[in-house]
Amino acid sequence: MSKKDSTLSKDQQNLLKQFRKQISIPQSSPEAKQTEVQSARDDKDSGEDLDLFKKALQGVQPLQGSNIAQVEKTRKFKPNAQILAKRAAAEGPREVELAELSDTQAVLNPVGSQSKLSYRIATLQHKVFEDLKAGNLRWFEAVDLHGCTVEEAREAVLQIIQMAKDENQNVIKIVHGKGPEAVLKTYVNGWLRQHRDVLAFVSAPENQGGTGAVLVLLKRAEKNLKFKQ
Repeated sequence: MSKKDSTLSKDQQNLLKQFRKQISIPQSSPEAKQTEVQSARDDKDSGEDLDLFKKALQGVQPLQGSNIAQVEKTRKFKPNAQILAKRAAAEGPREVELAELSDTQAVLNPVGSQSKLSYRIATLQHKVFEDLKAGNLRWFEAVDLHGCTVEEAREAVLQIIQMAKDENQNVIKIVHGKGPEAVLKTYVNGWLRQHRDVLAFVSAPENQGGTGAVLVLLKRAEKNLKFKQ
């Protein structure tokens, strides 16, 4: 204490000490105080939000791997002649073009069970035909003729062609089978050569049926109002 301070009364000295103590401690600015208050509020709010989140999760169980749905690619539908017959009976007779296909060509030109079928019109581009042979052209729908009579098979072939035309599709697959005498294969070979909407057909690649099936390329529908822009 200085000599000057000794002349002060005891109360004055105590007051002076308090004053010196106050000015020796740095005081927070109003902005700093406001920041401290806001930080405290944020901490409180975060704590409350965490408590609410924990309460909301009570009773919730994590998903197990067995509960995850397995998504599979849609497989193409391959109707047989009987299914097409039932469809025709339910929907009424389907209007088909060139309904009369002669059996004469089939009778005069039988094919072997392992023979590769191949046909194309003269104006078809070579590249398109090669893509058909390689199985590179995606087919719209297929029909299985196994177990059919000749008449059932004929109707099924006409219907599958008409279905493709109605949907503005131009590639179909016909599974005729092989069999020891290749009866249906012979008839399919004769029928397709007569149909005016058939541009080409060829025995399928091994992974798509081989000599037991044909891939058929059809004309695109030129005047289908359903697909007219």
